[in-house]
Amino acid sequence: MGRRLPGIYQDDDGHWRVDKVVSGRRLQKAFGADYAEAEGWLLRQLTRLRAAKDGERPRFTFEEAACRYIQENPAKLSLDSEISNLKLAMPYVGQLVLDEICDETLYAMVSGLKAPVVSKRADGTETVRVRKNKTINLVLGTIRHVLNLAARKWRVEGNLRLTWLVQAPLISMLDLRDTRAPKPITWAQQRILLPKLSAHAAEMALFVLNTGARDAAACSLRWDWEVRSPDLRYSIFVVPKDAVINGKGKVRGAVKGRKRDRVLVLNRVSQSVIDARRGKHPQYVFAFRGHLVQTMSNTAWQNARRKAGKQDPYLADLHVHDLRHTVGMRLREANVRENTIADILWHEHASMTDHYSVAQINELVDALELVADEHGRVNKTLQMLQLEGKRRVGVA
Repeated sequence: MGRRLPGIYQDDDGHWRVDKVVSGRRLQKAFGADYAEAEGWLLRQLTRLRAAKDGERPRFTFEEAACRYIQENPAKLSLDSEISNLKLAMPYVGQLVLDEICDETLYAMVSGLKAPVVSKRADGTETVRVRKNKTINLVLGTIRHVLNLAARKWRVEGNLRLTWLVQAPLISMLDLRDTRAPKPITWAQQRILLPKLSAHAAEMALFVLNTGARDAAACSLRWDWEVRSPDLRYSIFVVPKDAVINGKGKVRGAVKGRKRDRVLVLNRVSQSVIDARRGKHPQYVFAFRGHLVQTMSNTAWQNARRKAGKQDPYLADLHVHDLRHTVGMRLREANVRENTIADILWHEHASMTDHYSVAQINELVDALELVADEHGRVNKTLQMLQLEGKRRVGVA
């Protein structure tokens, strides 16, 4: 090894570290066993400091901008999902200088993310998944947000008149014509699906079908959020605004409705599910074998919908979120007011309140009681009727 730069030393574990003061600013960073990595970083910092002193804008890579963004937002609710987006982007744009990023240079990333993803199941069979444009747009949106901060907020050390980027580029989003349509299920389809699920997964699915709860809310539901009162027919759960998360305290994706505490209301069916879960875990309602369920869309769900699809092809591609769509459809069929439906499903609307009275809670309970059983309702969408018509023609 040739002569080492001043300010770089090796610790007792053989790791290289930078510790150097330049023009009153201390440059510090730890590296692995590769001296060249530490040297390259120090040289880049020195070049940038000199450029800033001379009034020139240093060139930052997107990886550096992404790291700064993560470091500045440790408590942001959506940070986990944004980190996932950045991980998908990094192989394509991580080493690009910020002013090199535009629609043209992002084309390779978009093409790469559109490529089919093949994964193997435990039984050795393979599944092929293709990312939807909506998912890729989330990645593009995160990139755009980081670039906007670099152009409008972040200042160069040594010359605060300079931002990291002159101007953020306009980044085009993909069209959403490939977005999958919601697929609510009928009561007959529900009777096909639930027996195919494991007992625990069936409990969770039945709970969602009677509350409209989001996957993340059901998975993270805690006993200390439950409110029981003689003034209420059934329990309610007051879900804290920052608690639609996984058991490690991290946000489970881009979950809507985290601006305020939410009330999860039960009917007689979901109450029976809750009562059957009592005493099985001290903290979480739907813990399985002592552990928090990370998502309902797990192996049990995939296997169940595959088996159910053999009886009814409509169920072969059923998503957990379709259970929420089912609740919405059933409430509308029961002529429940849209604002009441919005309160149940945690959708924002103009008249939504932060505090519910007992009378308002009872109104939500009354609505959910209407979807506790069939009541002779048709419970079919236009899409279902079209599929049935095609099948009849095929049979004929």
